[in-house]
Amino acid sequence: MSIAVTPFLRNVLHADALISGAAGLLMMLGAPLLSPLLELPAELLFWAGLALVPFVAMLVVIARRPSVSKLVMVDIIAINALWVIGSFALLVSGTIQPNLLGIAFVAAQALTVAVFAELQFVGIRRAAPAAA
Repeated sequence: MSIAVTPFLRNVLHADALISGAAGLLMMLGAPLLSPLLELPAELLFWAGLALVPFVAMLVVIARRPSVSKLVMVDIIAINALWVIGSFALLVSGTIQPNLLGIAFVAAQALTVAVFAELQFVGIRRAAPAAA
């Protein structure tokens, strides 16, 4: 089933792409500077940022469409939810030992992603089925 990409949903997708893209660039290009500041491994920052590139591209493409498969939107929400779960799991796993600023950095980006997932969920609930 396809749903219409409403202005609300389009704006949420664009905002997610903008924030995720900015975070990805910051983590990729700023990894050498952020790593000692946050006490997070530079490789983790770089690869996490790089992982956002195809996600951002997908969000931009979908936001430009008049309609989208509801399953694709559910997948986007699931990807965001997995990012949130993975972020907090990383903090509690003991695999990394960030300082307080590093913990705040990881938690803040995870909470931001959770807000986008919720807004996307609201968007698909509000969207009407796409015209055939």
